[in-house]
Amino acid sequence: MIDFLLILFTMTLLYAAIANRMQTYLWILILQGAILSGLTYFLLTNIEVYNVVLIIAENLLFKTIAVPWFLHTILKRNQITRETEPYLPNFVSLIIITAIILLSIVITTSINDMFIAKNLFIAAISTIFSALYLIMSRKKIITHVICYLILENGVFLLSLSTGNEMPMLVNLGIMLDIFASVLILGIFFNKIGDVLKDPDVGLLRNLKD
Repeated sequence: MIDFLLILFTMTLLYAAIANRMQTYLWILILQGAILSGLTYFLLTNIEVYNVVLIIAENLLFKTIAVPWFLHTILKRNQITRETEPYLPNFVSLIIITAIILLSIVITTSINDMFIAKNLFIAAISTIFSALYLIMSRKKIITHVICYLILENGVFLLSLSTGNEMPMLVNLGIMLDIFASVLILGIFFNKIGDVLKDPDVGLLRNLKD
């Protein structure tokens, strides 16, 4: 079941490479949050029950519901439905992300460390570098925020490899970091949306003091 969830999580990265509609990115975030909740349930078996409940609640309530709803509100307020043309065609992005996943598999299989859960490590590294690529290849600011959240999901996957020893405070720190980032970037984006009707990163070059 764990491997199935990890494969499904990796497939969301491939789908993100070819997605055009902003709502699709939100559904990807929702699906990833639900998958992370399932992985938490199956993987964290040696820690206190209240810790597991807290982590699952964070993923379900925060990543799966609260953040997508907040971003949906921003999209609706600024009347954004589609992603602007990326710097590279979607087909090229699909090839690049596929190459990232394959390279992650090759690198991970060459590591001989009994303390590393290789299936989690592959998914985590693939997610982090795929999100970084998506941030660089997309133009809209809101897409950068979403891809940053996907990157954070990769960091969370990485922490699950040693999740049975993960302190509650570390997880609370991750949640606080996401909340602050989304809140600040959301407010920032709303203010820019009042001036720039179709905000993308290229238009930020026109901003002056």
